[in-house]
Amino acid sequence: MKLSYLLKATAAAVVLTASAAHADVKIGALFPFSGQLALLGEESARGLEIAVDELNAAGGLQGEKIVLVRGDAVDNNQAIGEARRLISLENVAAIFGSYSSARSIAASQVAELSGIPYFELGAVADEVTGRGLQYLFRTNPYALHMGRMIIEMTVEKVAPALGKAPEDLKIGIIYEDSSYGTSVARHQQDYAREKGLNVAVYSGYPSNTVDMSSLVLELKQAGVDVVLQTAYQNDAVLFLQQSGEQGFQPGAVIGGGGGYSIQQTADAVGHDKIEGVLDVDFTQYLVNTSATPGLEEFVEAYRKKYGIFPRSGHSLTNYMGSKAILEAINGAEGFEPDTIVEAVKAIDIPDGTTSTGYGLKFGENNQNERASMMGMQWQDGKLVTVYPDAAATAPMKLGN
Repeated sequence: MKLSYLLKATAAAVVLTASAAHADVKIGALFPFSGQLALLGEESARGLEIAVDELNAAGGLQGEKIVLVRGDAVDNNQAIGEARRLISLENVAAIFGSYSSARSIAASQVAELSGIPYFELGAVADEVTGRGLQYLFRTNPYALHMGRMIIEMTVEKVAPALGKAPEDLKIGIIYEDSSYGTSVARHQQDYAREKGLNVAVYSGYPSNTVDMSSLVLELKQAGVDVVLQTAYQNDAVLFLQQSGEQGFQPGAVIGGGGGYSIQQTADAVGHDKIEGVLDVDFTQYLVNTSATPGLEEFVEAYRKKYGIFPRSGHSLTNYMGSKAILEAINGAEGFEPDTIVEAVKAIDIPDGTTSTGYGLKFGENNQNERASMMGMQWQDGKLVTVYPDAAATAPMKLGN
């Protein structure tokens, strides 16, 4: 009887040990999967999903299969609630997100108080990494990069193309008034002053606005030559449509963010009306691939998984950031929060070696100090890279 009991106990212990060795490690995927921001929220999550697929195909995370647990950050309150659920009920080792700056700011505070690592892959507002949080890391470019590049491109490319000195241009800065839009607009204004540009209009608006006609009229009456709009999709479409209706034709429109980067915006506005519109955003797909090694392989993996071409560079940016983080964790021993933090702080990926073109090294406030953006333009119905020259596939086209 005693021998039989010992054999059964030993067998049970072996089963438990084997189960533990082949356990799953849960990772939270917190994005707006529904609501106004769902299109780019879902697109962002797809980049994370492809990175997870690749890690699992190569043996998982420290030998364990990665299981993504979704949380729908449809608004700030739900982002907070879903972060709590992922941490307390799903027992995730870390949370990856979140596209929306406001959602990220709200949810990452929950993770910080719980001592759980939060990896932001796509939100750009200054405040995301400006709070001195210990467990929050951001891999993507942020508002400073966007604002600075838009002004640089205006001075170096747009002004010469319009046949004007930069200081003779009248600039209109308009922006959706959440933390995202206000952060970018603030940097645009600061860099515009630094370069001696004339900001004739500086105005925010709610992202859910349904009428921008008065703002278009203000820009028109001020004689604005170049409009800089930081927008989501709906307000980008609305501005371009109502500008056309009022016959407002500035020398250049430079969008900031995903609202100007997706095909759905071009389709909604009309390819003739979006022709020549510029955008500064995450790395897109019509780019010099010698500057973005691995981009073509990512596109192929995306097409194989989802059956379509990627809808935005948000998926690529999320893929690059999450894969680098997961590979770092894979080289650690265990999933304790401080172990994960130590592993990701050691990441040192050079520029020019990733699918987005920039490298990864965390600096002040756990922000990726090597992140950067690119300048694009809608030409013949396609969003082509025009800036900087090393990544460009076509010259910028403005004026007659």
